[in-house]
Amino acid sequence: MTPSELLIDSFERVREGALAAIDGLSEEQLAHRVAPDANSIARLVWHAYRVQDEHLADAAGLQQVWAARGFIEHFDLDIDEDDTGYGHTSAQVGKVRAPAELLARYVEAVHKQTLARVGGLSAEDLDRVVDTSWDPPVTLGVRIVSVINDDTQHIGRAAYVRGLLD
Repeated sequence: MTPSELLIDSFERVREGALAAIDGLSEEQLAHRVAPDANSIARLVWHAYRVQDEHLADAAGLQQVWAARGFIEHFDLDIDEDDTGYGHTSAQVGKVRAPAELLARYVEAVHKQTLARVGGLSAEDLDRVVDTSWDPPVTLGVRIVSVINDDTQHIGRAAYVRGLLD
């Protein structure tokens, strides 16, 4: 298995989990919070894909799907273009509401761009430094593993909340 095949498989699994978590749910179910300050399924999936979109676009020097494809307007969250939801207040978390179809379209659009970015990467490509603000500097490989880790945690939480609703 090549590095790009490994990464593609990892991102495919994240996508499958995200789509399974939102499949067939109403906007109300997607927005349900099991506790007053908890994340909803919509917020968990949205945030996972905002992080994936922002981090990988930044590493590749590309515009994010969020803005390039108009999702920032469709979600209508009144946030900056680079806002991924990190550090949001409980009130901001509660504003993330969307129908499953919109969430799925964003998941698919980001997934398509992600596969275009990681497809064909070599081991040498993964050693390229993409962020010098850390000590040690962050390589592309480390950034991608960080995104996969964050994604799996958020999508796992979305699946858990889905299980509580079922």
